[in-house]
Amino acid sequence: MTVAIYAGSFDPVTNGHMDVLKGALRLAEKVIVAIGVHPGKKPLFSFEERVELIRKSAEDILGADSARVSVIAFDGLLIDAARKHGAKLMVRGLRDGTDLDYEMQMAGMNGTMAPELQTVFLPADPAVRTITATLVRQIAAMGGDVRPFVPAVVADALATRFKA
Repeated sequence: MTVAIYAGSFDPVTNGHMDVLKGALRLAEKVIVAIGVHPGKKPLFSFEERVELIRKSAEDILGADSARVSVIAFDGLLIDAARKHGAKLMVRGLRDGTDLDYEMQMAGMNGTMAPELQTVFLPADPAVRTITATLVRQIAAMGGDVRPFVPAVVADALATRFKA
């Protein structure tokens, strides 16, 4: 079975993330969404909340294919998480040339440390290329409508979070 790992903070999961996840499912029979957890960072949503938002978004958007998606936490090197969970592909989404420059550096370093793992770049669909979780959080915090940028369950969670 081909296993891919797709890492990020997913704080919150966006339509761009879901676009890359759909692409990853075309390449692998199983995709592990790996949420980076760093003690020094204070995310908007807890790890548990992000897991639930990813799962519900996957069910809503991917339907039966959501059964091929699992969610884990990792706090070290992605290559170590990939090895631990049997992944052979590391999926990275690209929005623009800036992403490509950074991701090429990471792929080179990861390739040196873990030559058995292959990094795969998936270009984001043009409709979601401008979306970033940072901008989504900022728009939501200012009372803006984030529904064009995130799955419905995430938009509801953001509305609830910033209403409080």
